[in-house]
Amino acid sequence: MTSDISTTDTPTADTPVVPPVRLDTGALAPHIDKAMAHLDNVSRKTTLEPVLLDLVRLRASQLNGCAYCVDTHATDLREAGQDERRVSGVAVWREMPFFTARERAALELTEAGTRLTEGPVTDEVFGRAADQFGETELAELIWTITVINAWNRLGAIARPWPVG
Repeated sequence: MTSDISTTDTPTADTPVVPPVRLDTGALAPHIDKAMAHLDNVSRKTTLEPVLLDLVRLRASQLNGCAYCVDTHATDLREAGQDERRVSGVAVWREMPFFTARERAALELTEAGTRLTEGPVTDEVFGRAADQFGETELAELIWTITVINAWNRLGAIARPWPVG
């Protein structure tokens, strides 16, 4: 049996693996891309802490397998001065002591809202978030979760942006 990959294409320890762009959805459907970018920009104008929002964006991106968004939001957190232990600990936030009760409630709601195939968000999860956020903040948080999930799905399906 022969391999479809030539030895010159095989990554080595010194060469990074760069997944190719599958489909440039922005160029092919610019009217939708522009609307999505506008929604994203508007969704960033919240009363919530920017770091909390990037933690949420990073966790949803991890769950959805969007490499571009994981890289982007991990970088955003580092550039905001977040400790590497917090950034890398997002994937296992329940087991780490680096997150506040407010951040934990946001991450829990993010996971529940991202994993809807497992069932709807429970009253308990929603209640814990409502205990930490006022109504307007909670609405902004839900919009943030919704928008990042849309971006993640675009990234995981079409891979329209290069990573790295």
